[in-house]
Amino acid sequence: MALDQFGKFILLTNFDNYVKKFAEWHGVPVCGEDKAMLSATAEGITIINFGMGSPNAATIMDCLTAIQPEACLFLGKCGGLKKKNDIGDFILPIAAIRGEGTSNDYFPPEVPALPAFALQKAISTTIRDYSQDYWSGTVYTTNRRVWEWDDEFKKYLVKIRAMAIDMETATIFSTAFYNEIPAGALLLVSDQPMIPEGVKTEQSDKIVTTQYVDLHLKIGIDSLKQLINQGLTVKHLRY
Repeated sequence: MALDQFGKFILLTNFDNYVKKFAEWHGVPVCGEDKAMLSATAEGITIINFGMGSPNAATIMDCLTAIQPEACLFLGKCGGLKKKNDIGDFILPIAAIRGEGTSNDYFPPEVPALPAFALQKAISTTIRDYSQDYWSGTVYTTNRRVWEWDDEFKKYLVKIRAMAIDMETATIFSTAFYNEIPAGALLLVSDQPMIPEGVKTEQSDKIVTTQYVDLHLKIGIDSLKQLINQGLTVKHLRY
């Protein structure tokens, strides 16, 4: 897609169905169906499925420097690490723990991975507008795909008191900061990996998709529209 066809507000996802739903709701085509990173653009917003994992997350944030977005919002799924996290809950991360390694190519380990506060505030307001609630806390980002039977790693997750675990959030926050792009995230709890019966399966993921994805996507779209319609800036610091 040519650079001038991108919106200045970006939704990032790991799933083709988010892109296709966005395109269907807005009556626009899906671009790049024969390639990686499907996208669709409508009303100043471009949604992109960048794939899975921290290397892909870093790649898309580096590529987006070509258009310097006004804001970039990640709609991801995550594993809930607390007993209080139910499937379908929303988590609004206030920070991410950099356990993935990719972000070390951008900043030293002591630099925190933080979202743009004003963007998270807009998401919070939109969630309330939908009469929904959310958890706030930290998310641990890892490159490990199968860790659910590693008891030592699970003890570590308990020790650091993370609310959730995923594979992209810390990378997006860090590389966005590096590239001077305001970024935020809204995560959907899709599984409960700390207990055997909570580990994600194909069947359980279908249930999450059927029951919660539409709301997740609508909140993401309306959060960015809130910024667009009110002309708000989300740059919360000088890079």
